[in-house]
Amino acid sequence: MDSCPIRKDRNMAVKLTELLKIKHPIIQAPMFLVSNTAMVKEAMKCGIAGCIPALNYRTLEELRMALKELKADKVEGGAFGFNLIVNKSNIKYKGQLEVVCEEGCDFIITSLGSPEDTINQAHKVGIKVFCDVVDLQFAKKVEGLGADAIIAVNNEAGGHRGNISPKDLITELTTNCRIPIISAGGVGTKADIDKMLSYGAAGVSVGSPFIASVEANVTNEYKQACVDYGAKDIVMTERISGTPCTVINTPYVQKVGTKATWIESVLNKHKKLKKWVKMIRFAKGMRDTQKAANEVTYKTVWVAGPSIEHTREILPVKAIVKKLIH
Repeated sequence: MDSCPIRKDRNMAVKLTELLKIKHPIIQAPMFLVSNTAMVKEAMKCGIAGCIPALNYRTLEELRMALKELKADKVEGGAFGFNLIVNKSNIKYKGQLEVVCEEGCDFIITSLGSPEDTINQAHKVGIKVFCDVVDLQFAKKVEGLGADAIIAVNNEAGGHRGNISPKDLITELTTNCRIPIISAGGVGTKADIDKMLSYGAAGVSVGSPFIASVEANVTNEYKQACVDYGAKDIVMTERISGTPCTVINTPYVQKVGTKATWIESVLNKHKKLKKWVKMIRFAKGMRDTQKAANEVTYKTVWVAGPSIEHTREILPVKAIVKKLIH
């Protein structure tokens, strides 16, 4: 592959490529049910990093096998990592962290909770930790805990997004934090990457454009939806994990609505019950999303971000990466 034409005149941009020893400052973002080893292998061949949610594997042994597979097929100029949901809704978290640390990878991305234990355990075995944040307050917390980089989740991200625009969030974090800031959300073209780097980002995390990849383990209906729908069709829903999440506004989503039911709203305010309500909602939402991603069903709950606006056809990962860097 030709050398990347992305600007590298900023120190922050150089730091991500040096941090992960990759050719281009891009992470193929971890996507629930979508990301897999085939996608990450292709990403590494293209000189970028790839990441998979640990929750994509039903058992710890399956997770262990995925780690072994990626280690065996790792290529120079690429990197791979795993995403951990680090709050109490993920009852598998402790076991997943243990397996990842035992087998090893280049980096871990933490989401939806305190990364303190992850950072402590991962650093013992030489694994870097990047932490999802949506504002400066949490960014300063994870920096203080020893995070190696910050994933700045803005209001154009897919899935669990933030509330601040890419420019404002990147500017605020780069001004106040000393570690690299990786922008997540709103990237579907090379021009988008150049824009994020111009704001001061060290690199970008790109997810939704890879849903419509040949290698993705989802139905062709889900992939084609990313081709057929656009940015205007993305809506926020509270009906999946209990945390607002972006989905494609299919007829089924329109039918069931995007707001929590009144009983869910009441229970979520109950001090003793809200933790259990959230865990039940998370489990049910994940099952519904899995069915929509892996089966042809009328219950089409497809997670995606507005950057599907630039998805015109289903392509191999290497073709998608080429579009992003050239």
